[in-house]
Amino acid sequence: MRLGTCLHHNEQYVFIEREGHYYLPALAAENTGDEWRSLQTLIAHPQRDSLLSALELSADMQVDDITLLAPLPRPNKNIICMGLNYFDHIAEAADFAGRNAKKPTAPIVFTKSNACVIGPDSPIPDDPEVSEQLDWEVELAIIIGKTGKKIPLDKVHEHIFAYTIVNDISARDLQFAHKQFYIGKSIDGGCPMGPVMVTSDEIADPQALVLTCRVNGVEKQAGSTAQMIFDIPSIVSILSRSMTLEAGDVIATGTPDGVGFARKPPEFLKSGDVVECEIESIGILRNPVV
Repeated sequence: MRLGTCLHHNEQYVFIEREGHYYLPALAAENTGDEWRSLQTLIAHPQRDSLLSALELSADMQVDDITLLAPLPRPNKNIICMGLNYFDHIAEAADFAGRNAKKPTAPIVFTKSNACVIGPDSPIPDDPEVSEQLDWEVELAIIIGKTGKKIPLDKVHEHIFAYTIVNDISARDLQFAHKQFYIGKSIDGGCPMGPVMVTSDEIADPQALVLTCRVNGVEKQAGSTAQMIFDIPSIVSILSRSMTLEAGDVIATGTPDGVGFARKPPEFLKSGDVVECEIESIGILRNPVV
């Protein structure tokens, strides 16, 4: 199932997208619960699977005049991110820094502020007083659907509800100046997400998805989730050893090579650019830089 969040008549709703049509279950008289107004609420609902399986999409739920938001416009917690989880990205970063490329022995973990999430077609702010080195990073993101701690590898699939696309916009000058990830990764508008989340049962193999990032139609990144150093079960299991993963948590799984700062010469986003992040089976997340 393809789900998301939208505005309709200035009200927020959960939508189901099917074959290019958008259905708002809250418009049906029998669907009056808060779960049809908030994907965060729906994901955590104790009868979530029953609600979704019993849902019958009808013509009176279908609407055209909507504005897409991020599937989770304001996640309950910061987005958990995997750094340097593709070796070719490690190699380009190491070359930029004049170091030898080495695979990490444990996942490199940081977070992005939940306040910097924006939806599809929302502008990524270009403010030279904040940063002059805005960079792109296409990433597959996991949406946790079942709270758990110390999750065994063979049980991870039971805790994943869906997948979506995240563009891990990075202010490289801030990131390098402050010697850490958070401030450069959490600028306003620095986490485009969407356009939908796709439930895990519709992704045949999340470790075999093609990822692409384009700027003004020119391909900058092209890779596959098969290239991850730490795969999805490992990421979820390792994170859950030390922290409880809760329903609605978002985990960005890392980016392939082709980012702007490591190019020769370096390339950065500027006002007027359009960034497209595409992941097979999910869709295209498009955002202008303004």
